[in-house]
Amino acid sequence: MSEEIIYTYKNKVYLNITNKCPCACTFCIRSQKNAIGSADSLWLNRNPSFEEVKEAIDNYDDVKTCDEIIFCGYGEPTNSFDVLIETAKYIRESLKIKTRVNTNGLGNLINEKNIAKELCDNVDAVSISLNCSNKEEYLKTVRPKFGIESFNAMLDFAKECRKYTDNVALSVVDIIGDKEIEKCKQIADSINIPLRVRKFSGSDT
Repeated sequence: MSEEIIYTYKNKVYLNITNKCPCACTFCIRSQKNAIGSADSLWLNRNPSFEEVKEAIDNYDDVKTCDEIIFCGYGEPTNSFDVLIETAKYIRESLKIKTRVNTNGLGNLINEKNIAKELCDNVDAVSISLNCSNKEEYLKTVRPKFGIESFNAMLDFAKECRKYTDNVALSVVDIIGDKEIEKCKQIADSINIPLRVRKFSGSDT
């Protein structure tokens, strides 16, 4: 199972701790192919336990030379929140490597509680997918199962994270176009969070 849990892409190490996700983004790479980077497949039969994730990390050679480990795979990391936190603590305390979470920002809805402080207390950076500048386009593009409340919930989560860490960013993919990117930048500026524009390559990195 370890081959599905950890992989390398563009010289960065990633953890794939769940395939569950409340969204069905129109541009999501997992609808196009089974894996990216060094992985043969990122499809999991089940969510791995912390012990399985730890074993995968300990046995992965690229960890020895990396400076950051990123929670990002074929699912939303906060769908396996307890394992995420336990793994982040292990990486910080035992390996002294920085961690980042790439998230859709719907973790509070997923876990039915405010997870922002606990997340920010245990990881070094949080990247939240903004994707669109308004809730109507967000619903069409991201297709979240939580419906109309999702866009504001994602922004509220970003604001909460900003209270606990300076290392939080919103992100968009460049395929949305310059005008939409500018609108997203205005949203990000209004809540004092930087916007990161990702080049579309089939991977959220």
